[in-house]
Amino acid sequence: MQTHILGYPRIGSKRELKKACEQYWSGKIVLEELLTAGRTICSQNWNLQKEAGIDLIPCNDFSYYDQVLDMSLVVGAIPARYHEVALKKNNSELDLYFAMARGYQKDGLDITAMEMTKWFDTNYHYIVPEFFKNQQFKLTSDKIFNEFAGAKQAGINAKPVIIGLVSYLLLGKEKEEGFDKLDLAHNLLSVYIEIVSKLQLQGAEWIQFDEPFLALDITEKAKETYTFVYAELRRLFPKLKFIVTTYFEGLRNNLPLAVSLPVNVLHIDLVRCPEQLEDVLHGIPESLSLSLGVVDGRNIWKNNYEKSLSLIAKAAGKLGPERVFIAPSCSLLHSPCDLDFETALEPEIKNWLAFAKQKVKEVAVLKELASGTTDNNILQDFEANKKAVSHRKTSPLIHNKEVKLRAESVTEKDSQRKNAFNIRKEQQQKALQLPLFPTTTIGSFPQTAEVRSWRAKFKKGELTAEQYDALLKEETRRTIRWQENIGIDVLVHGEYERNDMVEYFGEQLKGFIFTRNGWVQSYGSRCVKPPIIFGDVSRPEPMTVYWSQYAQSQTDQWVKGMLTGPVTILQWSFVRDDQPRSETCKQIALAIRDEVQDLEKAGIRIIQIDEPAIREGLPLRKTDWQNYLKWAVEAFKISASGVEDTTQIHTHMCYSEFNDIIKNIADMDADVITIECSRSQMELLQAFADFRYPNEIGPGVYDIHSPRVPSKEEMTALLMKAQQVIPAQQLWVNPDCGLKTRHWEETEKALIAMVAAAKEVSVEFAS
Repeated sequence: MQTHILGYPRIGSKRELKKACEQYWSGKIVLEELLTAGRTICSQNWNLQKEAGIDLIPCNDFSYYDQVLDMSLVVGAIPARYHEVALKKNNSELDLYFAMARGYQKDGLDITAMEMTKWFDTNYHYIVPEFFKNQQFKLTSDKIFNEFAGAKQAGINAKPVIIGLVSYLLLGKEKEEGFDKLDLAHNLLSVYIEIVSKLQLQGAEWIQFDEPFLALDITEKAKETYTFVYAELRRLFPKLKFIVTTYFEGLRNNLPLAVSLPVNVLHIDLVRCPEQLEDVLHGIPESLSLSLGVVDGRNIWKNNYEKSLSLIAKAAGKLGPERVFIAPSCSLLHSPCDLDFETALEPEIKNWLAFAKQKVKEVAVLKELASGTTDNNILQDFEANKKAVSHRKTSPLIHNKEVKLRAESVTEKDSQRKNAFNIRKEQQQKALQLPLFPTTTIGSFPQTAEVRSWRAKFKKGELTAEQYDALLKEETRRTIRWQENIGIDVLVHGEYERNDMVEYFGEQLKGFIFTRNGWVQSYGSRCVKPPIIFGDVSRPEPMTVYWSQYAQSQTDQWVKGMLTGPVTILQWSFVRDDQPRSETCKQIALAIRDEVQDLEKAGIRIIQIDEPAIREGLPLRKTDWQNYLKWAVEAFKISASGVEDTTQIHTHMCYSEFNDIIKNIADMDADVITIECSRSQMELLQAFADFRYPNEIGPGVYDIHSPRVPSKEEMTALLMKAQQVIPAQQLWVNPDCGLKTRHWEETEKALIAMVAAAKEVSVEFAS
């Protein structure tokens, strides 16, 4: 048997990459220092896997921003608007790369960023490739070859990881009508051939092609393209060993296609879909080896060795051990780096966990156990693993009878508002007295280094609770005054007391535990530290009422209460795997419901329950959608439906495709939905227009994930575009997302322009 890792976290165990990138963007370090930081992380990752005894160690799994964007740069899929960036004499290849990811606003240029969306059903965001009819591609970056050479220099003949050609095309978007992006396969294949040829000359023996779309619903044309591409690669490179990886779902109806590809190894995800093993073993040809994804790359629970070994034994019994590879289910990109850094975790719970470093060891240990080792250390690991798995099942830390009974007692009435939206809207208009095209923001305002330093000092005991409270109140007052002064209609308090939109709530809910260094990459340099839901969830006391009530006391205008919704808390946490996710979500929904009702009692009349992850949680196969949407929509409605008709419920969603689930979004029955729209130039809004979405909508008019400041004219044009498809009486004006990660200077300029744009459109509409 052989072991391999599909990919390893690239942020560094202490977020070294995040810090280096942000220092480079701000001009605090030069290019060579950034490149050195990247090389150091790569070297550490390779050595860690080598020391663990992994047979095939990946390279090109590292990225300075996003692996899909890397591929766009490598194959020359660079939109024309960035060509001037490349021509600037002081700009490097990485400057062009970052401009594509973040936009570019200097040197007399003002260029928008490329679109960003979720990587399948994860909270990782990728940069969407842009495709045009008859597009030509060419090799324009040596990144893949440089990393392979770096690994070789470190004594490792690594396995280059490349996004498969078909999946890369399917991840992108046609930017003009009249063609299918799969039509570009022939043009793109020439570059893939050049890449593989150069790697072969460098001495590569194995190449991993990631083809996650083989586990999704795909067209006949996509299937034909798979067959064509891999037949050509095999014809041209008969001696190279190819691994095709699938993950996040089972092969299902694509099984005949997957096992027919002329490759050496097929990887399947046996964490998400263990039941597929039987079918794969039945259909696999003798020429194909099988990689078993038995260690969970998406969650943080310790592997159940007995369960994994039974799957390995089944495969080895059918194929022979020499045709079996052992691996994580997917790239470990989605796991925190190293559990060893968690010195303050509850020991009992820590013993149930494994992060990326520990998962690498689990893969190596499984190989030894499956091979019948007599090594005492390995056998002791096995016994300790069995005890930890068994103890977790029965631990009193996990179970709360009252929480379970409350969830079981939920009725349909608990998920229904008192009256339909048309009645509520009339009552809310009278109560709130908002203008046409009301302006607001999504919730957070910039968390400056100073604000973050207060939190750090408070945690270290260098500030008393009273001092910390006073500082936050002053920042909140300043933010309220500033919003009043520029003319925003519905204010927010800025969320200065919050670390992260999920972590903040998890810290106050029972059933959650937190790490200190459990960071994972969300997009670019943005890292999040997902909470761990280990047990039944409940809310001991109010979580946000204090700050919402304080902010409302500082102004005569309405201030939104800001909450994170149950589905997003679920999706953006590491979730217990010992009960259905729907049950955990219902428990969270009841906790949020209690908070919504307490906010209303405290005089908060506009309450936003953010659900940016509701589309992200959608199963990858359409046949599984309705079950998920039923319980996800119900969870939101449980959280939102315990208030009076005069209380206006908002929700927020971003970086998702809504077309297929627009009816379900309408079923959520939020009074106002704010959505990300600016990167797609209001393209996403068409789904709401076609459906005739009945409630109110705030299409984001500027992209907060880019440092560029849009002009008033740009935002006015987007609003006019929105008004053409959505009635003006339904439209709100807001940014795409929260402003926490932005700087005050750009935020002030952008929001002043946004308010001016709203007023201009309002005047035009009135005339």
